[in-house]
Parts: sequence; structure tokens; C-alpha cells
Amino acid sequence: MSSRRIGKQSNDGSYQSELRRAISRYLPHEGLATLPGNRLQRWTARLLVIGAILMAWDSGQTLVDRFESAYSFLAKSFGSRRRPGRTYVGFIAALARKSETLLATVSKHLRRCVQNAAGDRWTIGGWVVLGFDGSKINCPMTKANEDGFGLASRAKSWPQMLLTMMFHVGTGLPWAFLRDGAKGSERSHLIRMLCSLPEAAKTMVVADAGLTGYDVLSAVLGAGHSFILRVGANVQLLTGLGYAIREFDGLVYLWPENKQKKKLAPLVLRLITLIDGRNRKMHLLTNVLDSSLLSDKTAQEIYTRRWLVELMYRSLKQVMGRRKMLSDSPRNAEVELDWSVTGLWVLALMNHEAIGARGRPSAATTLRAVRAKMAGRGRSLHKALEKAVQDNYQRTASKKARHWPHKKKEKPPGSPRARKATKAEITLATELLRRKAAA
Repeated sequence: MSSRRIGKQSNDGSYQSELRRAISRYLPHEGLATLPGNRLQRWTARLLVIGAILMAWDSGQTLVDRFESAYSFLAKSFGSRRRPGRTYVGFIAALARKSETLLATVSKHLRRCVQNAAGDRWTIGGWVVLGFDGSKINCPMTKANEDGFGLASRAKSWPQMLLTMMFHVGTGLPWAFLRDGAKGSERSHLIRMLCSLPEAAKTMVVADAGLTGYDVLSAVLGAGHSFILRVGANVQLLTGLGYAIREFDGLVYLWPENKQKKKLAPLVLRLITLIDGRNRKMHLLTNVLDSSLLSDKTAQEIYTRRWLVELMYRSLKQVMGRRKMLSDSPRNAEVELDWSVTGLWVLALMNHEAIGARGRPSAATTLRAVRAKMAGRGRSLHKALEKAVQDNYQRTASKKARHWPHKKKEKPPGSPRARKATKAEITLATELLRRKAAA
């Protein structure tokens, strides 16, 4: 096969060079080779990554359309090197073989970019706060996808993947993500993500009701981190156990019966009861017992900002149009979702650094600017990104939709159940405390 080269490399003023530099700003210099390792290689690591990100941003209705757009951009941007592979089938095969390694390299670098971009928003009340939540992503209804991912609980549902994301609450930027089949476990995902949390920092994990399990909370504590979780009526807490050094109002214990039988120590926690914006009670559970380190007000502020994860999922599903993957096979669908989220991550960083603290970033405006550059239209990308701010005009009417038939109307969590510890529980706790002191 011919090893033709495509013209001359684009000059610095071209739209390809401007967007390529913008993407490369968030890619590591090491670990993503631009030059081929052998003369037969057409898809190098850097071309695969940039191509996957461009496809994540493209508005094409088919994967082939998105690939054609990305290929055209790559051919013009890297005109001085050998022409990359010309077919989507070849591209996705090459990407799937290396995707996990490339994703690990890029994600690690993107986390450093988030920390550098955060500035004085890196901490809230002295804590590096990372929120966590999950959502479902639809896939084509092929037999391979049904067998590979499984179906959701409701009848006639699509094959689905569970996507979980961790994000930096101070900036609203992604931090880590995992995906699984339709019946994957958010709790196991959270445990697996703990290794990505920043070291040598006071880190706080924030999550909604549903993550309050003894095992997952023990894993967070065992990794040296703290947490704030919303709790509801599905949680049974104990009081008056006497396991803590000092008992005080709000001190509670999480100690399920099966953990008592295994003689595992109770988790000593603090229950914070607040009133939310709708004048309803909200119950938060944290391992930070000292209110001077984490006041009730700071805990409420931190938890309230957890809603930013909903903006990320809306940006992925609605703005980028990735509510449903297009790949017919499970492996390709996984790769498609991985790089769609990575594309969202890079897009969010571009937007955040361009506008600074001048307002709330607009994913839709940023994506329009990027797509215009991909097509060779529009003005300076930097100037376009600087104006990618939400609601930079005076609103004269409510933004709330009159009808929203698909809006979730979940009942808010009730109050957690708390009871006094029994004599048998107090005796066991005393024995465990004595063993702990003797160890």
C-alpha cells in the first residue's frame, strides 16, 4: 500500500492548527507517540486519541459520518506524516486494541490539568471535594449488546451501560469515570475509584442516598478519606453504643447485624440534620466528628453543590447527543462511551480555562465553537470560548419548562431510623474497644 503524504503541514494560522493546539494542551507529551513505531503502522497513539476526541465532539448521525469528519481534520492537521487509515472499521479496531492503555495515560494527565485549572477553587472549607453519581446509557438493541450488557429492569428497555463519574466539586470538572453493564454496582465503582483520589490532601467524597453501605464507607475510611452522604429511611443507625471516646448529640453508629456477627468494629459517624431549599429536612452522614473541622453550614454547602454532576450528564447526553451509543458490539460500545466521556472532559477543561471565574461555563456554546472549527468556520477559537458563558443576558421569564413529561419525580429520602443500642451490642462494642486498645 502506498505511503503517500498529504501536502504540507498546516500553518499556525489555520483552523486545524488552532484546534489541534487546543486539544494537545490537555494531552500528555509522553506516552502518546505521534510517529509510527514501524513503517506499516498508520494509526499512532496520538492520532487515535485525537481522532476519538474529535468523533466524540462531532454531530454526525452515524459512526462513519463522525469518522469521516475526524479523518478529514487529521489528514489536514498532520499533513507532513503518513496518511492514517481510511476506514472506520480499521480505526475502531486499532483504538479498541489500545484503548485501556491510552485511556489510563490520558486520564492521569487530565486529572493534573483539573488540579492546575482549579486554582483557589481546589478546596472548599479546606477540603478537596469530589462528588460521585451514576447514570444509564442506552445501546443499540442487538443480540450482542443484550448478551453483553443486559437489560434494565423495566420491560422493553434498551441494552444499557452503567456510567459512574467522579467530579471535582470546586470547579465542576470531571475527575474519573467507570462503566459497566446494566446491572453494575455504583458502590463497587466508588471503591474502585478511590485509587484516583489526590494524595497528601484532605479529600471529601460526596454522594447521594444509596451509597450508604458499611463496606463502601469502610473502604473510603480505609483509604484515608472522608465523606458526606445523604441518608434516608433505608439506613439503620445506633445511638448510645459507647464505642466513641466522647458521646455528643448527633453521634451515631453504623453497625449492621451481619457485621456484628463477624465482630467487625462499628463506624463512628455524625448525623447532620438540615432544612433544604424546599423547607424539607435533609439528613447528612459524615465521619468528620469535629464540627470545627466541618461545620453544619459547610457540610450543607458541599452537599448542595453535588448537583453539578447532573450538568455533566446533561452535557454528555443532551448537548453532545450521546444519550445512546451507536456501536452494535459491546466492546466497540464500551470504547465509544469511554472516549465520549473523555471528549466531554477535554471540552469542560477548555471552557473552564477560557472563562476563568467570569461565569458558569456553557457546554453548548463551547461545543458549537469547537464544531465550527472542525468544519473550518468561525472566528478565533480562544475568543469564542471566552464567551461560552451561561445566561450572559438579562432573563425576563422563567427558564422552567411548562411540561417536562420525562422529568424524574422521585420521592425525597425520609429520615434515617435510629435506635438505642441494646445491652448485648454495648457489651460487644466494649469487648472490641478493649481489643483495639490492646493491639
